[in-house]
Amino acid sequence: MERLQKVIAQSNIASRRKAEVLILEGKVKVNGVVVKELGIKVNKNDEIEVEGVLIKKAPKKVYLLMNKPTGYLVTNSDEKNRKTIIELINEEYDGFRIYPIGRLDIDTSGLVLLTNDGELTNLLTKKEQQIDEEYIVRVSGVIVRKKLIEIRKGVTIRKKYLMKAKEINLIEIDKNTQTTLLRVVVNDETRNRNIKLMFEEAGFPVKTLTRTGFGFLNLEGVIRGGYRELKVHEVKKLFALK
Repeated sequence: MERLQKVIAQSNIASRRKAEVLILEGKVKVNGVVVKELGIKVNKNDEIEVEGVLIKKAPKKVYLLMNKPTGYLVTNSDEKNRKTIIELINEEYDGFRIYPIGRLDIDTSGLVLLTNDGELTNLLTKKEQQIDEEYIVRVSGVIVRKKLIEIRKGVTIRKKYLMKAKEINLIEIDKNTQTTLLRVVVNDETRNRNIKLMFEEAGFPVKTLTRTGFGFLNLEGVIRGGYRELKVHEVKKLFALK
């Protein structure tokens, strides 16, 4: 149940203040009955008319956490008809106009958030550089301790920009394949594309890159190509991010 003036405002017919005026003036009906009280609450099944016009209620807010496979674009459509992550979502979400928050390269896998909530999208976009993102990176070559210390201090990209991760931890060295697996945490401009540039500049081209964490969220229990709805407390925590 939500307050009548809030539902009217969500329909974009009028601001909440204007909606309150319309209610007090007797220009709003709920299920065919004129309403003049501001405290009235309505549910999704109630029919609401404003000045004789039946309003369309705002769609349910949807918040999804997806484990993106490689080979999929993080977008709603593509003019070249390449695969997009929207194709991985079941028909039950058709009509909700869900879109991804942020981007991952087509050859990068892992955690992606999707929603139809513009308020949350704007909030997370503004706070993006304050939110830790965790990546698991496999690079070509064996990174010895001395070289790892150098990379932790930062790598100059294209002789212009210093890229420095918040954390870089060694997970394993595979001498058979001559590769190194690392955990990388970033919270500034050093994100998925620039992580690749950072290691490439250091002489260790990235073979695979997976985003495994976004703030307090992770991929636990979400298979590759699958997704889950965020829980209510998780959504509230995202809105509360400082």
